[in-house]
Parts: sequence; C-alpha cells; structure tokens
Amino acid sequence: MSLPVKLLMLAFAFVALASPAQAADIWDELADSDGLVILYRHALAPGGGDPANFDVDDCATQRNLSAAGRRQAVRMGRQLRTRDIPVAEVISSPWCRSRDTARLMRVGPVREMSRLGSVFQSSARTAERRERATTKLIRRHAASDGVLVVVGHQANIIDLTGIAPASGEGVVVRYDLDAGRIDIVGRVPASSTQ
Repeated sequence: MSLPVKLLMLAFAFVALASPAQAADIWDELADSDGLVILYRHALAPGGGDPANFDVDDCATQRNLSAAGRRQAVRMGRQLRTRDIPVAEVISSPWCRSRDTARLMRVGPVREMSRLGSVFQSSARTAERRERATTKLIRRHAASDGVLVVVGHQANIIDLTGIAPASGEGVVVRYDLDAGRIDIVGRVPASSTQ
C-alpha cells in the first residue's frame, strides 16, 4: 500500500475515533445494522510476534493466550451475546491465539482462513495479499445480514484501518459499495481480563 493511501486511511481512522458513535452507541449500531464487520485482535497473549521456530500447525511453537487471555475471550463473546448482536459468521486466523479466541467467544462455528494469518514478520508482498483478501471478505459481507466477526492480529488491522487495537479490542467497519472503500464505524472496547 502506498504512503498516500496509508495516510488517507489514518485520517479516516482519526475522524472515526473523534466521532460520537463510540462505546455505548457502537452496540446499538451493531445490533441494528447488517453488513458490519468486527475486526477483533485476539485476546491477551503476552509477548510480540512469534518465536523463531514458529509453526502455524503446532501451538507449542507459538505465542498463545494466557489464562487472563482465555478469560478475556470468554468475556468478548459474552459482550456480543448479552447485547443480542446478530453474528452471521466467525472467521479466524489459523494462528492458535486467534483461533482459540474465536472458539472461546462461543458466538458461532469458527472457520479458519489462512489469508488472515499474522503479517507481523511477513514481507510487504505477503502483507498486501492478506490485506486484499481481508478487504474482499469485508466487501463480500457488505450486502449480508448480521455481523461478521473476524479474529486476527494487530498488525493486519493496522494495515487495513490505521488503528492499533489492544488485545481483545474490535474495530467495526463496513464496506461502502458506492465509494469502493472500507469505512470505520467505531470500536468495541476490549473486555476485562479479570
């Protein structure tokens, strides 16, 4: 992604953060609007990136959810269920910390998508491919009923929205079919890890 495009996305993110439709209002928006997507960063998994011997098929080689992260993931799902958010589908990165977050949320069956894998240590080309795949996923959901829940990684969400969510925080977006772009609607606050 070119620097001017990234700067434009950061400007959109700033405008979205300054808008009044935050915290309490975002829940009303999610309950009443179809075609929205929550891009969640996985729950608390201490550290950053992955170890040198990382293998996506072996959780023992990865950075994983802590006990507090597992509790946080349960609370993330509870936030959606108690507010009657109509979850249409749950898609996760295949990284264990994301997949485990999505499963512990218990808001629907979890489908893994390899293109949602972390771009933290990826080449620019890989990051761009993953960004295009996520954009396509969001665009496809634009005319769908309910909310699409995507559980992934901070670096990917930054690349897509310019926002760096905390562990367990969600960035709510929608695809504007007329303008051909992703619009930031607001943020779902991270639930407690206690």
